[in-house]
Amino acid sequence: MKPEATDTNFGLRELLAFYADAGVEEALCEEPVDRFSERPTARERPAETRGNAAGGAPSSPPAPAPALAARSERIPAPAIAPAASVPDEAQAARARELARQAATLDELRSILESFDGCNLKLTAKNLVFADGNPQADLMLVGEAPGRDEDLQGLPFVGRSGQLLDRILAAIGRDRTSAYISNVIPWRPPGNRDPSPIETEICRPFIERHIELVNPKVLVTLGNPSTKLLLRTTTGIMRMRGKWAEHETAGGVKIATLPSLHPAYLLRNPAHKKLAWRDFLAVKARLDA
Repeated sequence: MKPEATDTNFGLRELLAFYADAGVEEALCEEPVDRFSERPTARERPAETRGNAAGGAPSSPPAPAPALAARSERIPAPAIAPAASVPDEAQAARARELARQAATLDELRSILESFDGCNLKLTAKNLVFADGNPQADLMLVGEAPGRDEDLQGLPFVGRSGQLLDRILAAIGRDRTSAYISNVIPWRPPGNRDPSPIETEICRPFIERHIELVNPKVLVTLGNPSTKLLLRTTTGIMRMRGKWAEHETAGGVKIATLPSLHPAYLLRNPAHKKLAWRDFLAVKARLDA
């Protein structure tokens, strides 16, 4: 059905919805800017200006419009953002070296806070490091933060996080008895997929993260984290529910069970029964 001709707000609503889906969350200025007041129309221009445009004698340029001058006085000059660079293998090698230097989780977090080799950091609001109990015997790893996670600086706090909390509760766990993180610690703009090189740059940090926590059981949530941490090309629907091993840089092998990401379960609720089977297997392994 087409909108009524009298619905003047329809186009505006559609535009705002497009911006929200694209990840636009903040206006650049606190006050709206009337662009039409900055440049006078042909009727409003002085006669000598119109004559010059028609081929007459040149005239001096008009003075700046009062609205533009007033606006320039009340709006400060924007801060210069850090320059983005093209991520490459050199940054991935640098990330591997820095990750090896972290002897504790606090050191690893400090390294990530100062690391400038991944452009995702330039567009993210917060570093999303981890949540839960680092002493727990269960660790869960997803792919990347979303909007809610970026705002709060914690993983799995949006709708998928609420579902994950219910899944953990079903096996007698919560965030005091589990530890949660992501492969990518910064939100990709507009929730786009991280590029392969961005993932490779972040890989050493999550691998060192897992090594420092050293859980009894590791659960990879979704396709990207499963493929990355198990170094496989097999899809999640064939991998889920089957025990594998994640081997740390130090040679420690951690029992790993791939499962479906909560965001996928929200889109495909019929597959919640598969995740239920996976987490029953996790509970049995932890209780053994």
